[in-house]
Amino acid sequence: MALKGVFRGVIMGAPGSGKGTVSSRIAQSFGLQHLSSGDTLRANIEAKTDLGLLMKSCIDQGQLVPDDVISRLILTSLRNMNQSSWLLDGFPRTVAQAEALDSMCDVDSVINLDVPFQTIRERLTSRWVHLPSGRGLDDVTGEPLVQRDDDSPETVTRRLKDYERQTQPVLEYYRSKGVLETFTGTETNKIWPHVHAFLSKKIPGNQQARGKA
Repeated sequence: MALKGVFRGVIMGAPGSGKGTVSSRIAQSFGLQHLSSGDTLRANIEAKTDLGLLMKSCIDQGQLVPDDVISRLILTSLRNMNQSSWLLDGFPRTVAQAEALDSMCDVDSVINLDVPFQTIRERLTSRWVHLPSGRGLDDVTGEPLVQRDDDSPETVTRRLKDYERQTQPVLEYYRSKGVLETFTGTETNKIWPHVHAFLSKKIPGNQQARGKA
């Protein structure tokens, strides 16, 4: 069900596509509540909620968390937002999850960041970090930088293929509903102005006055 004056959006993009940066800019520029499924999952596991314990059990056994469990977790969080405008990040990841979201509310727009996989591979495999702090360059401690295991070329390629296989049906689902908007590019700072211009027209009220492209 649509609520007048409320915007409900989803952002999608492969690992390394700049989704985190764009999500933060959208939330800041338009005053949306940003809900990350990963953050929500970790918070529930740390708080040892019923759903958190159930998800931890699945993860500890090397199993995928069932669609209905993830959906219950995210939909509960969305209900707690009452009539706020929000941006969902990391959910839905399957058509079943998208259908569960539809059962609660209508999604106004799905922002899809289409960054060439070759660009992402180059971006991630050249990323070296200082593990204790997460800093890309550690001028503070002088400690050595390392490449994370999940940033190795083989792992990055597998992650990108997994993402494509899993999310393509979700993109098709939203395309068929007429709410998918794809932004293609290789640099976040060049994609962002187009995302900002699009949302400035889509988001009701004066929220777009909060930020500039």
